[in-house]
Amino acid sequence: MNDTEKLALLTLKKIPNLGDSSIKKLIRTVGSADTVLKSKPSNLLKIDGIGRVKIKELHNTEHQHVAEAELRFVEENNLQFLTYQDQDYPDKLKHCLDGPVILFGRGAIDLKSKKILSIVGTRKVTKYGVSFCEELIEAIAPLNPVIISGFAYGVDITAQRAAIKHGLQTVGCLAHGLNQMYPKTHAKYIEQVEANGGFFTDFWSTDVFDRNNFLSRNRIIAGISEATIVIESADKGGSLVTAEIANSYNREVFAVPGRTTDALSRGCNTLIKTQRAHMLTSPADLLYMLNWEAKEENTAVIQKELFVTLEGDEERIYNFLTAHGKTVLDSIALQCSIPTYKLASHLLSMELKGVVKPLPGKLFEAV
Repeated sequence: MNDTEKLALLTLKKIPNLGDSSIKKLIRTVGSADTVLKSKPSNLLKIDGIGRVKIKELHNTEHQHVAEAELRFVEENNLQFLTYQDQDYPDKLKHCLDGPVILFGRGAIDLKSKKILSIVGTRKVTKYGVSFCEELIEAIAPLNPVIISGFAYGVDITAQRAAIKHGLQTVGCLAHGLNQMYPKTHAKYIEQVEANGGFFTDFWSTDVFDRNNFLSRNRIIAGISEATIVIESADKGGSLVTAEIANSYNREVFAVPGRTTDALSRGCNTLIKTQRAHMLTSPADLLYMLNWEAKEENTAVIQKELFVTLEGDEERIYNFLTAHGKTVLDSIALQCSIPTYKLASHLLSMELKGVVKPLPGKLFEAV
């Protein structure tokens, strides 16, 4: 995209009451952002959904001056300038009606042909939430997914640090311009994130930081990925808003269940109870619902990563089935010295974890 079109698009973004979806509609109708600015208001008013309020300040030159300054900021700081029409713009975000017409980026982000997951949750994450998040990312690391989050306290930074630890790409979606960083204490992670992905935002360097920006930022987190995972949330909060947006985009949503007495599990439990999220209890749930099949050469590695928590009887059963292949239930009970009534319970648990598959004739095999 040439500088003239970039400047025109930035100018449109500064016009009050003219949102992303309206800008896309105008460009789709007349051909380009520059043409929109040069069009007569009377012609634009013929477009369905475009009223006088939206284009009232279309020819206010002050908006172009602000746009020129922002374009200089982008160029001087060597930032990525992605528009919804560019090939490098995130594919799934292109299909969101209210997706940003412009994304500013920093780092080494590459989302092409990638499995992309958004992970969000409470800023006051518990040890259980941290452990689940870290183990989940460790387990799915062989699939090389991109981990998206908001670079905030709690679940967000836990997910992004875990992604970096396992050599995965991670992208922080920010609620402010790229001339600042919130929270400031996370500045120490910027270099690592940029080396393993980077940052996206649709906020300008001139935008004043406001907590209301988080709601706008959340639509990027929800729209950019195949699925959003909520790890711990109170009964109100930004994570639940992100889940709602993801549902509106027809994305998959997962929530980690918790005890009914835990305040930071209420949001997740409600999402599951109201069927607005799939229950996520193990990495196998994620692979099954997203139909993420491991490549044949990586299957053994992934299975090992997914199920390192098997202990006692379950580990003995799994090792036996791995060594002997398909075996009837009675033979498993005899060879593993486990009563049949206990074995049935173990096999069901292992089936839910995805390590055992039942077959006709009371046969079972290791996955």
